[in-house]
Amino acid sequence: MQRWRGLEEIPGDWGRSVVTIGSFDGVHRGHQLIIGRAVERARELGIPAVVVTFDPHPREVIRPGSHPPLLAPHPRRAELIAELGVDAVLVLPFTTEFSQESPEAFVRQVLVDALHTRVVIEGPNFRFGHRAAGDVALLGELGRADDFEVEVVDLRVCGTAGDGEPFSSSLTRRLVETGDMAGANEVLGRPHRVEGVVVRGAQRGRELGYPTANVETVPHSAIPADGVYAGWLTADGERMPAAISVGTNPTFDGTARTVEAYAIDRVGLDLYGMHVAVDFLAYLRGMEKFDSIDALLDRMADDVKRARELTDGV
Repeated sequence: MQRWRGLEEIPGDWGRSVVTIGSFDGVHRGHQLIIGRAVERARELGIPAVVVTFDPHPREVIRPGSHPPLLAPHPRRAELIAELGVDAVLVLPFTTEFSQESPEAFVRQVLVDALHTRVVIEGPNFRFGHRAAGDVALLGELGRADDFEVEVVDLRVCGTAGDGEPFSSSLTRRLVETGDMAGANEVLGRPHRVEGVVVRGAQRGRELGYPTANVETVPHSAIPADGVYAGWLTADGERMPAAISVGTNPTFDGTARTVEAYAIDRVGLDLYGMHVAVDFLAYLRGMEKFDSIDALLDRMADDVKRARELTDGV
């Protein structure tokens, strides 16, 4: 899959393509419907499928300080999109100037002149251009004038998550923030992931016999609620069952909120400085302050046992 940052990186001889546009944070099951349909139409027409997305998140530019927690950083988002069969991802730098472009200017610059769009695939609530003035109806009008088709996909997917609320990135963020990993993972179609670099912490886990990877997470990451979770730690391509702690380590009067993952039954791991991924499968318990180290160790042993059982064979 080709990856372009900015219109100038699109090859000069790029032909016609099927395009879908959006933030696609998390690439959840609703997003997968839209992107999957774009790939399907592209294969029918024998042309490439292109996903257009933005960096930073438009909300941060329009209302600084309001950046939503990210379900997937752009490199991870690109990996997930590539798995769906997309041929290219175009990341458009979202600036104040760009945010002020009219819907007509956006269509002319991006869809017509740069990507030579044949078909645009979008959901019914798609908005674009300055103050989100453009909608799918206007896009259809512009398409008729500029020789591209617009297809609207019903992306309404529902399940048990959020009491049957339609799947969305905002719903997923709320579920993650409350520690409802079962719900979040239902929306995503996979375990929620947090990434970052392993840094040195207080090393209490090593002293207690449970050495953990202290993950300095990517900025704006959607971090689950404080507590203990079952999941996996992936490092250098190896996926290891893990017990994961999110919180401030109240037993030791900690103040900094951390994400720490213990790779179950692994001895001698040296992950310092490595970029790792932590996948959250299930919530085990809330964060607690224990009266003694022995009480903490008993509970940690139980956490590891439950995490081992939940991840076994998954």
